[in-house]
Amino acid sequence: MTNIDKQVQKIIRNTVDAIEVAELHSRLKQKKQLVVKFGADPTASDLHFGHAVVLRKLREFQDFGHKVIFVIGDFTARIGDPSGRSELRPQLSENEINKNAETYQQQAFKILDAEKTEVVFNSSWLGCLTTEELMKLASHYTVARMLERDDFQLRLHKGDPISMQEFIYPLLQAYDSIYLKADVEVGGADQKFNLLVGHDIQRSYGQPGQIVITVPLLEGTDGIKKMSKSYGNYIGLTEPPDKMFGKIMGINDELMYRYYELLTGHDIETIKSISPMEAKLRLASELTNTYSGDEQGNVARQKFEEVFSKRKFPDDAPVIELTPAYFTIVELLTQNRIIDSKSEAKRLVKSGAVSIDGNKIVSATEKVKLQEGVHFLRSGRRGFYRLIVKSGVSIK
Repeated sequence: MTNIDKQVQKIIRNTVDAIEVAELHSRLKQKKQLVVKFGADPTASDLHFGHAVVLRKLREFQDFGHKVIFVIGDFTARIGDPSGRSELRPQLSENEINKNAETYQQQAFKILDAEKTEVVFNSSWLGCLTTEELMKLASHYTVARMLERDDFQLRLHKGDPISMQEFIYPLLQAYDSIYLKADVEVGGADQKFNLLVGHDIQRSYGQPGQIVITVPLLEGTDGIKKMSKSYGNYIGLTEPPDKMFGKIMGINDELMYRYYELLTGHDIETIKSISPMEAKLRLASELTNTYSGDEQGNVARQKFEEVFSKRKFPDDAPVIELTPAYFTIVELLTQNRIIDSKSEAKRLVKSGAVSIDGNKIVSATEKVKLQEGVHFLRSGRRGFYRLIVKSGVSIK
């Protein structure tokens, strides 16, 4: 296997789409430094583990000596990407966009090599497009092709509106590729349509069409929906170490292996040869170390294990899922059927037999709030429960 073959094999690993792999091989064979583009509209204040999947793929290109251009879509964010949307996306103010853009740069360099990354803002060229240039751009794509995208088909079927500006969005993203002369564009699987528009329109402008690489959409902590701040199932790259560690420990085992696959370089079969608890502890430690630095993941693991071992919690302790909220310990015990009656719950609290994370509960009426992550509840001599606190989960 040649060095080029090894590059291609690694690049297409853990991808959903790798379109025109033969062309990728050909361009690498020319010993050309590829221009690899990634665009992100600053629509939220923080990047999360879902973004990390894409950024890790970009880092692979950098490690092979290629140039990564990180496009901050401060102009396109004002329009709103229709990808995966079943309704019109609300527009952000210029102030919101600029504020979010500042944090994107800082957080992206937790993964990308800053010295090998060029950060650009697409307002610097899209803001200068004349009406004539915009009309020329629009002439290179048909309405029929635009309506092929699944989210537009769904909205048409439901009779929901599609604005003309949403048709313009993928054209402007394509113009980014034209302006930057991108060889490759990398994005999430939900970006496939937009990236292919860029490939097609580049050719209309006399450029080689970009190679399209899409990566899986990482499931959030609920294990169902894609990770998103709007769903409350995200783990931010700048979470406090203990909170990040706790959120990772709160995911199920199946999702844990998915995180290993997409967020680390470990061999999954090797990981599956160790116990799920130890595997999850290692994952939480590694990712917290990576994004918090200063061995914070190791410190968080030590704290976690101290609570776990001191309370002698059994591995098979029942799991109760909660959403972050204020409640009394009596409400927690009775609503989740840990204790049958309020009077019995109050008696246990009064006798000092109830604790959370090793901290004894002293008042039956005091409101408590558990942050997202894993907590350990002990009720009486034999009542051990693991509390998994996550957004979007109702109290059972």
